[in-house]
Amino acid sequence: MGSDEAFPSHAVEPGPERGGSGRRRLLAGLAGLAASAVLGAGRPSAADPAPPRPRLQPQSKPHPKPQPHPKPQSQSKPQSQPKPHPKPQSHPAPASAPTPASPGLILLGAYTSVPGGGAGIGLASYDRKTGRMAAAGVIEGVADPSYLALHPRGHTLYAVNEQQDGSVTAVRLADRRILGTWSTGGALPCHVSVHPSGRWLLTANYLSGSVAVHPIDGTGALSEPSDVVAHLVPPPGPGQESAHAHQIITSPDGRFVLAVDLGNDTVYTYRLDTTTGHLKRIAYVTLAPGAGPRHLTFHPRGRFAYVANELDNTVVVCAYDPATGDLSPGPALRTGAGTGPGLSSGLSSGLSLGPSSGIGGARNYPAQILVGKSGRFAYLANRGHNSIARYAVQASGARLRLLDTVPVRGDFPRHIAFSPDERLLFAANQGSGSVTVFRADPGTGRLSPSGAPYAAPGAACAMVRI
Repeated sequence: MGSDEAFPSHAVEPGPERGGSGRRRLLAGLAGLAASAVLGAGRPSAADPAPPRPRLQPQSKPHPKPQPHPKPQSQSKPQSQPKPHPKPQSHPAPASAPTPASPGLILLGAYTSVPGGGAGIGLASYDRKTGRMAAAGVIEGVADPSYLALHPRGHTLYAVNEQQDGSVTAVRLADRRILGTWSTGGALPCHVSVHPSGRWLLTANYLSGSVAVHPIDGTGALSEPSDVVAHLVPPPGPGQESAHAHQIITSPDGRFVLAVDLGNDTVYTYRLDTTTGHLKRIAYVTLAPGAGPRHLTFHPRGRFAYVANELDNTVVVCAYDPATGDLSPGPALRTGAGTGPGLSSGLSSGLSLGPSSGIGGARNYPAQILVGKSGRFAYLANRGHNSIARYAVQASGARLRLLDTVPVRGDFPRHIAFSPDERLLFAANQGSGSVTVFRADPGTGRLSPSGAPYAAPGAACAMVRI
């Protein structure tokens, strides 16, 4: 191992989106979450449970006190070795650049083992001006691919298999061939990214509270993990029984790897040894107790990072030191989820910092925060409130000012993504099984709906390839 921490062997209490049979059962009824789930008001206390999310129940032993969260039902044991197949003999070529008139391509992650779920990794074309989407096929044989990542050269797609026996699958996009499936050394992996070198795959195991590193060869195929590191320090936050790693990414300059853990309210900074594939912990910062950090993104200049806190319904701006990898959190900011059905204006008052006040009184659980390449605007997906918040980025990234929110036109937006020119924004709505499209004004950042929702059963992730 590249860390002084050991991999945990005990069962843990599932967080808001994973673990336990309740997670799957809930996904079937999640489309009505915003209108029917009145879960209370105010900022969560230490005893508040994690929000409802898809969950998985292991076959052999139950998890303690599972939280309701819809998640994959079927459980297939990950292969420790790739599925037998002849490996390609030459390096795949990078994806070719699209012409202005050609349609774009979106890859859709989904939950496949829930009622009404997807059939695999969906493919959809989209019109580059209007965002109108059309079905373009399905990559089958990939179980519960809830999060996707693309190799920097564009030739290989990686998907977590968010199941009790966690694994990750590699798919060669040229012919949609599955290169293999490898164990992540943990349970319910929910996030995956590729190191900028293209030689290492990074995965976050939610239920087991650990992060994993896989070597990537020249064809895009993987090997067994070179390291699996558990988050044993600090102790779990209020209402949690264990760490719940939710994201792992590389810093903009490639010097550090950062892992976000919802269970212990912590963001870890690691150094990746690019020779051995081992992680060495450099630092960590703990946010407010019970914040439940879920997702982090950097400002384009690399001096500030923004953290979406799922459990206390806030956003935090962190100063980032690229020399040391240290994060310094600022105060908690509003998500715009306290205004109820009046979403588009009047946000100067009545905003709640607590997890309640979603549409119909449902709790709000921020999912993902996104910053444009210009660094002028940021967007936050609000699950429960079912909206997208727009922020003005000020002081070279040091401040966020909430401008407004718009209805997402779906239920439980789990993931948002830009088109390459950032004139379109796509939202994957898990509860309604749909992808909705917005035009983004490059001058003001204002979002406006574009076209009808696209049906995407089990929608969990919308990754725009080109």
